[in-house]
Amino acid sequence: MAQVLEFKLPDLGEGLTEAEIVRWLVQVGDVVAVDQPVVEVETAKASVEVPCPYGGVVTARYGEEGAELPVGAPLLTVAVGEPDGKSTAGSGNVLVGYGTSEAPGRRRRVRPVALTGGGAGGNGATGGHAAVNGTKAASPGVNGTAAAPASSLPAAAPPSDGPVPVISPLVRRLAREGGLDLRRLAGSGPDGLILRADVERALRTGAGQGDGRTAEAPVAAMPVASMPVQAVASASASASVPGEVRVPLKGIRGAVADKLSRSRREIPDATCWVDADATELMRARAAMNAAGGTKISLVALLARICAAALARFPELNSSVDTEAREIVQHPYVHLGFAAQTERGLVVPVVRDAHTRDAESLTGEFARLTEAARAGTLTPGELTGGTFTLNNYGVFGVDGSTPIVNHPEAAMLGVGRIVPKPWVHEGELAVRQVVQLSLTFDHRVCDGGTAGGFLRYVADCVEQPAVLLRTL
Repeated sequence: MAQVLEFKLPDLGEGLTEAEIVRWLVQVGDVVAVDQPVVEVETAKASVEVPCPYGGVVTARYGEEGAELPVGAPLLTVAVGEPDGKSTAGSGNVLVGYGTSEAPGRRRRVRPVALTGGGAGGNGATGGHAAVNGTKAASPGVNGTAAAPASSLPAAAPPSDGPVPVISPLVRRLAREGGLDLRRLAGSGPDGLILRADVERALRTGAGQGDGRTAEAPVAAMPVASMPVQAVASASASASVPGEVRVPLKGIRGAVADKLSRSRREIPDATCWVDADATELMRARAAMNAAGGTKISLVALLARICAAALARFPELNSSVDTEAREIVQHPYVHLGFAAQTERGLVVPVVRDAHTRDAESLTGEFARLTEAARAGTLTPGELTGGTFTLNNYGVFGVDGSTPIVNHPEAAMLGVGRIVPKPWVHEGELAVRQVVQLSLTFDHRVCDGGTAGGFLRYVADCVEQPAVLLRTL
C-alpha cells in the first residue's frame, strides 16, 4: 500500500520566512525521483529550485504560480511505497529545515479528498487539497490563495490553553500587530492550522480580538465609530482612488525596503566626497588591456584600490555588535557591489577580494553579474559582505549619498567619469574627472579616518603607482 507524504516548503536559510512560487516543474500524476526539483520559488534573495526528498507519484500541489507561501506550508503530497508495503525513505540531501531524518511513518498523512475533475493529466489523483490544475474542492489556500468560501472559515473559537497551531512567523506577526489573540481563532488549515487568510479575515471582522468579539458582519456593514481600530486601519489601507497603482512590497523590492529602513534606523551615517582626476587610471587600464589576455574592468581596478585602502583603514571594514557594544573588525574583505537587474537592486558579494588580482576580480564580477541578471544567485552569494562598492556612474550621474548596506560600516560610491576642466601641473586642461563619495557608520570611526580612507582612494585613482607601494 502506498503511503502519502506531505512535503512542506523548507527553510531556505538566511532567516527567510516565505517564498513565491515562480514555476511548477511537475504536474499532479507525475512520477518524481528522490531529490528531483519540483518547483522553482523566488525568495527575497534569489530564485531557487526546490528538490523533493521523496520518490513517488505527485497526488496534489498547493499554491498557484505567483502565490506566496510561508516556510512550513505544504508544497505537494507524494504517494510513496512499494508493493510489499514498505515505505520509501527520504534522501537526506536536504535544505535547511527539511527534517527528512524523521521516519516517514511518523509524518502526518494527508486525508484524501476526491477531485471532481482529476489532476493534471486527467488521472483522477486525490490529495488533501484540490490540485492546482484540477477542479478545486473547498480547501484552504496559503496566504489567502485558493481559500475556502467565507462561510466555511470559522471566525473565532473559544480560548484554548493548548499550543496555538501556527507555523508561519508572518502569521504570528500579523496577529501581534493586529492585536489578535490566536487562541481565539479556529484555523482553516490541515489539523486546524491557522493561515494568513484566517488572520486577515479576523482583522476585517474583528474576530479574535482581546475583548472576545466574534462578529461575523462584513466591515462595510459596521458603523465606522464601532469598528475596531485594526479594522479601520485595514479598511483605510485598502482604499484606493481611480487610476491609483499599488505595488506590493515583496520579493527583492520588499527585502531592499526592509534592509534600507533598518540601516537608517540603526546606523548614524555620514558622507564625505571628493573629485579626483581619473585620467591616469584610465590610461593604466588601457595599457593593461592592450597587452592582451583578459580585459580588465574598471570596477576590478576600483576593487583593488578599495582592498588596499581597507588594509590601511580597517575601521571601515567592520560591523557593530549592538548587543555586546563592540566594533568587530573583519580580517578579510568580502566586497559587495551593487548590480541593477530586472528583478531589482541586488548586491552580490566577491569573497576574499583582498586576495584576488585584477584579472581574478574581473572574472568574478562578470560571473556574479550574469547570475544576478539571470536570477540564479544563491543566498550565500548575496550575504556576508564587509564593504560595498557602488558604481552609480553607469546611470550617468555624478554623485550620491548612498545608504550603508547593513550591517556593514561603509560604502564607496563612484560617479561617472567625464571630461572636465582641471588644473593639471599648474595649467588648465581637460581631464577625466570622477566624484568619489564615502558613506560611513560614524560609530566605527570619526571623520579623520573616513577622510584618510577617501583621500587614499583618490590618490590611487589619480596616481595608480601609489597602489604599487602597498602590494
